Amino acid sequence: MSKRILAFGAGAIGSYVGGSLAAQGEEVVFFDRPEMKDHFEKSGIKIIHADKSVSRIEKPEIIVSLNEIVDKKPFDYALMAVKSYDTENLMHQLVPFKKYIPPIVCLQNGVENEDIIQAILGRNFSIPASVTTAIGKKNGNTIVVEKLRGIGLSSESPLSPEIKSALNRAGLNCKLYRDAQAMKWSKMLTNLTSNALSAILDLSPGEILKNKDLFKIDMGQIREALAVMAAYGIPVVDLPGTPVRLFAMASKNLPLFLSQPLLIKFIAKGRGEKMPSFHIDLKNGRGKSEVEYLNGAVVRFGENKNIKTPINRFLTETLLGITNGTIAWDEYRHKPQKVINYFN
Repeated sequence: MSKRILAFGAGAIGSYVGGSLAAQGEEVVFFDRPEMKDHFEKSGIKIIHADKSVSRIEKPEIIVSLNEIVDKKPFDYALMAVKSYDTENLMHQLVPFKKYIPPIVCLQNGVENEDIIQAILGRNFSIPASVTTAIGKKNGNTIVVEKLRGIGLSSESPLSPEIKSALNRAGLNCKLYRDAQAMKWSKMLTNLTSNALSAILDLSPGEILKNKDLFKIDMGQIREALAVMAAYGIPVVDLPGTPVRLFAMASKNLPLFLSQPLLIKFIAKGRGEKMPSFHIDLKNGRGKSEVEYLNGAVVRFGENKNIKTPINRFLTETLLGITNGTIAWDEYRHKPQKVINYFN
């Protein structure tokens, strides 16, 4: 019997996971902006899988007002696939409709979204998850799976085994994790690499990682994050298709001249062909950045344990300044030496 799923966000991740489930017969209803509804109605969802097979959802159902949830049949669970900077606002919008909202599988990057969901809606509303598959989006609602890895899902919820089975039937390679915090922090380590520097400097990850001074800074942010994790007793865990423990070991213990060639290959595989998300948001003029919820989280958690995180602080404050216009992007664009000099 098919399940009813409410998907918050119809961007790349929401369309990939929600669309894959819909292609397997699940009843998926997307919630997003009115302009997304127009895209859906014109082109549906097309998913080009890693093996080049194609899934099409010709007429996906999308709602643009939360009032429409009231008139729908009850949902079994929800998917949360909005950007982290939109989580709190969306949760407050959901409060009047709380009795209609099912447990939410939190597919977002960062380590604080689940806390926000639980603080506003209640403890049992959040099911942590992490997507490691590299996904691109082009031509409206065409989703391209650049590298199939999988999805990590917390085993804490009674719904977790059922959700895992549904995700695996859809070919999404889901694995359960007992330590959700370790899963989310380990995923964040992979999100940090070359992300903020790429946006600040308007350079590709390859250009950053091949520069030994920028590589040193980039690995410095990872070492700071690992120090914060250690202070909280959060272990690094491997994620589906992603050997995060090896990455963390190389980042922390190997001399830079040894780790650089190894990690360039690792990070290039993880990124796929697209620019990092911070760069995409900045270039698209969103006026918001998830840096506050990734590098910024490292800073906040570090402060609580009196751990200094100067690189993550610089990356957070600089990129937020560029994003909100208090720092001109041209001050840093294609000027790597300015960042290098800051840390020398």
